[in-house]
Amino acid sequence: MAIAERTAETTWEGSLAKGAGTLSGSTGAFTGLPVSWDARTVRPDGVTSPEELAAAAHSSCFVMALALRLGEHKAKAERLTVAATVTLDEVDGVPTIVSSALRVQGKVPELDAAGFRTAVDEAAELCPVSRLFAGAKISVEAELVKD
Repeated sequence: MAIAERTAETTWEGSLAKGAGTLSGSTGAFTGLPVSWDARTVRPDGVTSPEELAAAAHSSCFVMALALRLGEHKAKAERLTVAATVTLDEVDGVPTIVSSALRVQGKVPELDAAGFRTAVDEAAELCPVSRLFAGAKISVEAELVKD
């Protein structure tokens, strides 16, 4: 039995260049989000994209994996912030998601920089979305914040 399963659905009308669609998640957390090729590649203007949604998935998954690893090291984070930047580029003439760059910032009083980096590296191996992106270049920049 799966640990979790979620569904999202996109309805599209028209051609790639002139068409548009809406995206909804089965949980009701988001409904009717507009998507379009123009917003994806030229000017977002408040419209989401698969890359933004992938970045959201990666940052939220990674922060949970890091919280787990920190707990296993008996360290409690006062605050963790993970930003992900997902890049779409052309590979062999085909649009391809080529990378996800993570920027991790944490305030963890019990750890020094080396201990924090160890937990971050362990989280990188554990995070299911990182594992999904295994064919893409994934980089992780980490910063431990002290008072």
